[in-house]
Amino acid sequence: MDNLKTGRFFGQTNSTIHLDFATITDTEYTHDKVDWHYHENAYFTFILDGKVIEGNKKEVYNCSAGSLLFHNWQDPHYNIKPKGYTRGFHIELYEDWFSRHQLQRTALQGSFAVNNPDVKLLFYQLFRETKVNDDLTMLSTESLLLQVLAQMQGDSTRAAVNTLGWVNKLRAMLNDDVAHKFTLDELAKEVQLHPAHLSRDFAKHFNCNLGEYIRKLRIQKAFSLLPDNRLSLTNVALVCGFADQSHFIRAFKSYADTNPLAYRKLLMRAC
Repeated sequence: MDNLKTGRFFGQTNSTIHLDFATITDTEYTHDKVDWHYHENAYFTFILDGKVIEGNKKEVYNCSAGSLLFHNWQDPHYNIKPKGYTRGFHIELYEDWFSRHQLQRTALQGSFAVNNPDVKLLFYQLFRETKVNDDLTMLSTESLLLQVLAQMQGDSTRAAVNTLGWVNKLRAMLNDDVAHKFTLDELAKEVQLHPAHLSRDFAKHFNCNLGEYIRKLRIQKAFSLLPDNRLSLTNVALVCGFADQSHFIRAFKSYADTNPLAYRKLLMRAC
């Protein structure tokens, strides 16, 4: 079984950045299949474009643009790439960084998909930061990664105490159709809660209010669609549930600190 050293991934690497605490690569996947292998560092894989199937000893993930996976140290997995272009953004974390900052690893066991929209939005910021690549990139990247780990630790804590079925049902409903114009009464009826109860308890489990969570899901969906140049910004806006392109642009800028067209151009320049 291959043990991949720092900075090595199967495919064509477009760029590599070596920092004091991490190595970051932007890679085009060129292999139809990659047999079982593992990496010497813990790392995140963020799919920027295309599709890939990844399996480990417990689960198989069908990943598309916007999918985020975490792999622990020396955790074996394999990859299958369907036909077409696929591009991944990888951040390998050095073990001594965790020790240096006394970071807990309770939320980083094994390999798993990360679905929290806040974490995914942070990864789009991380990607953008590495393409700026100036004298502040190391500072900004480390700060963003610490935010990522803090969010994941919070998710782990909430999951440990959460035994309420309505939370998972509601999460699935909202994620499956981000463009749907849900009403509070509709959601409350589906999960069999009083609207006041749902409104009061939502933030305990999602760390934000209901409207803010849906906005994040819509922006996350928009990010995943922007690599497809066949879609106009108006098309992206409508697919993601925004009333019009101007509304979409305002919402996007509030989470991304840039506009969707500029981000699309950044993706194209970085290929």
